[in-house]
Amino acid sequence: MMTSLLRLCVYVMLALLAFAANSVLCRIALNGGLIDPAQFTAWRLLSGAITLVVLCVLASLTKPRGDLKTAWQEGSWLSALALFIYALGFSYAYVTLSTGMGALILFGAVQLTLISLAVRAGQKLVWLEWLGLVIAFSGFVYLVLPTLSSPSLLGFILMTLAGIAWGMYTWRGKVSTKPLFATTSNFVRTLPMLLVILLIIYISAEPTTTKPQSEGIVLAVTSGAIMSGLGYAIWYAVLPYLSASSTAVLQLLVPIIATIGGVIFANESITLHLIIATLSVLGGVLLVILGRNRIRKNA
Repeated sequence: MMTSLLRLCVYVMLALLAFAANSVLCRIALNGGLIDPAQFTAWRLLSGAITLVVLCVLASLTKPRGDLKTAWQEGSWLSALALFIYALGFSYAYVTLSTGMGALILFGAVQLTLISLAVRAGQKLVWLEWLGLVIAFSGFVYLVLPTLSSPSLLGFILMTLAGIAWGMYTWRGKVSTKPLFATTSNFVRTLPMLLVILLIIYISAEPTTTKPQSEGIVLAVTSGAIMSGLGYAIWYAVLPYLSASSTAVLQLLVPIIATIGGVIFANESITLHLIIATLSVLGGVLLVILGRNRIRKNA
């Protein structure tokens, strides 16, 4: 029993570290001018798709052959579009946002999107949940107000859109009985969209556009193949053993881990402004989760 619990804790921490590492790797690559956002997204999605396809093939070896044949049907073009918008917005946002701030906006937007979709589906909120929403939104307002005239406002908007897209992707993925195959199918479906966007960008690009450095490509592939591909596979493997409230609470650790990673690997600093915004946004979301958990226990 103890060994199983320890293994579960290790897998959860690996998945959370992978999610946070995506922010750190993207910020290092873009802030250092090693690669542009479009190419980072391209390498990330392509390497992630390849890794997930390999994992599906390995998984099918221990299951009926039909599993692999039906893997494509597990995904959808709408989910793939949400995944694509997330990945592209994520990359372009990190041109101007710090690692911790970007992760805070992303995961805050994800959780608020999931809450909004739940309300739209008919879920009623108690006073504690409403209080949490007010606090979380106040944190977002506080986060962006000092930067209304700076380029980071664009980063805030792009990362918020990325978070909304990822929240919708997560919501749609809840009904999947084979999340690994669904994720693989959706990653593969993003490739035609990616090709179209890349053609548009490079047709309109100036001749002076710099080529990506090998280090930038390595960072993007690491983000896609390991942190996204393997990270998502590990996360989906442990999800059945976690409650919905535990899953939501654990994801709130990602912005904190990403902030620490930004300080260590990207030479960023932690400001009082970011600390207050983080406590407000994550604290508000935590209140919503605790309120929902209390309702379940009473029921």
